Amino acid sequence: MRALAERFGPERLDVRAGVSSVAAAFARVGLPWDDAVVVSAHGREPRTAVNVCRAHPKVAVLTGPGAGPAELGAALRDSGRLLVVASALGDPERERVERVTPAEAAARDWGAAVSVVLSLDPGRALGAVRTVAGPAVRPAGWALDEADFAHRDSMITKFEVRALALARLGPRLGDLVWDVGAGSGSVAVECARLGAAAVAVEKAADGVERIRANAAAHGVDVRVVHGAAPDALADLADDPDAVFVGGGGRELPAIVTACARRARRTVVVAMAALDRVPAAREALTSAGFSCDGVLLQSSRLAPLPGDVTRLAATNPVFLLWVSETP
Repeated sequence: MRALAERFGPERLDVRAGVSSVAAAFARVGLPWDDAVVVSAHGREPRTAVNVCRAHPKVAVLTGPGAGPAELGAALRDSGRLLVVASALGDPERERVERVTPAEAAARDWGAAVSVVLSLDPGRALGAVRTVAGPAVRPAGWALDEADFAHRDSMITKFEVRALALARLGPRLGDLVWDVGAGSGSVAVECARLGAAAVAVEKAADGVERIRANAAAHGVDVRVVHGAAPDALADLADDPDAVFVGGGGRELPAIVTACARRARRTVVVAMAALDRVPAAREALTSAGFSCDGVLLQSSRLAPLPGDVTRLAATNPVFLLWVSETP
């Protein structure tokens, strides 16, 4: 209809609407679809659809050759999602609606009759009563206070740093973001709140549990990878749109290099140690990027006895970033 409206003008069209495949598929499984995200993988790479499925509990995917149930299933094996494959909807003789795991979907040849695939988080598929249809409304604020996250000994990206990092990362619906050296996972959680699929890489076992707890507390999905970068990054099959590097120690140059080689859009690196800045910058420029950066210094209002206020300085942090692919 869009092509016809563009060619002839919408006022010249006589549109007689029928039940869409998305509405029909949700009706077959007894779920409302007003809070579902609808994404098309027809005639394009399925990566955007996969990232939306990872980030949201209720998604309808319009499929096509090379981007059908098998391909979606292969990409979502570890997501905990349930797939509903609806084929030949509306045909009383051929219609089929099947609930399968991603692994089961990946193992089958589904043919050409697939109408739509639903990706559902079984625990959240029913959803809540909504005022606005479609994907969840973006949060009114970000760069949340450190107190909104569980963390160890104040080892967390401070909200002033997170605010600029998020601005440079630009997380959005359909994106994949890595949070490497995630610690509390605050950056990954914030990216997920803004609609992106998020992966947090953390080497400490207690850190892994904190990240999972923080994601659950904020009602978002974050895939947590327990391992040390850069080696752990090799196990991540999908290249990210954006990467935040918030830890790394002596391995920081190797981590930044590995991330720069795979990032599709940008890499952002946060460092508290002055000595690590030249090596991180060299890693970015050696990968073919033009690097920019800033030293962030802030002072927060803090109370003093006698109902007066002072300024309490936070530790300075260097932030480097690149924003164009090499």
